[in-house]
Amino acid sequence: MDDLKQWIEPILAENGCRLYALEWLTNEKPPLLRISIEKLKGPVDLDTCAICSDAIGTMLDEKDWYQAEYNLEVCSPGAEHELTTDEQIQAAIGSYVYAKLKDPKQGVDHVLGDLVSADTDSIVIAYNVKGHKKKIEIERSNLAMIMTAVKV
Repeated sequence: MDDLKQWIEPILAENGCRLYALEWLTNEKPPLLRISIEKLKGPVDLDTCAICSDAIGTMLDEKDWYQAEYNLEVCSPGAEHELTTDEQIQAAIGSYVYAKLKDPKQGVDHVLGDLVSADTDSIVIAYNVKGHKKKIEIERSNLAMIMTAVKV
C-alpha cells in the first residue's frame, strides 16, 4: 500500500487533488481498490474523478502491480466525512466542521464551526452562539469525533 500511495499522490497533485483514503477491499469479488480524493480548491466532481481514475488506471496497468482482475474506484469522501488522521485534520483547517466531545467543556458537548487550528495536542474551533463569536480549544484526548460539515 505504501508503494501505491507513493505512485498515486503525484498523479493526484498534477490534477489539483490530494489523497484522502486508500482502501484495498479483498472481500469484494473482484477485489476493489478504492481511492478517495479531495480537491485542493473546491469540491470533487465527476470529471475530476474520471480524469484521476484514467491517469491512475494507466499507471497501475503500466506497473502491472496486481496480477489478477480487480476494480478501481476513484471517488470523493463526500461533503461530510470523518477526519481520522492528523493529515486530514490539518488539511481541513479553515473548513466548517462538527466536533463531538467525550466530556463536555464550557457546557458544550459538541460544536459546529470553523476549524481555526490544530496541533498534536488540541484543535481550536470558532463558532457562534446567538450572534456572539466564540472559540473553543478541545484537547485531542477529549475529541470523540471530528468531521467536515455543510453550513446550513
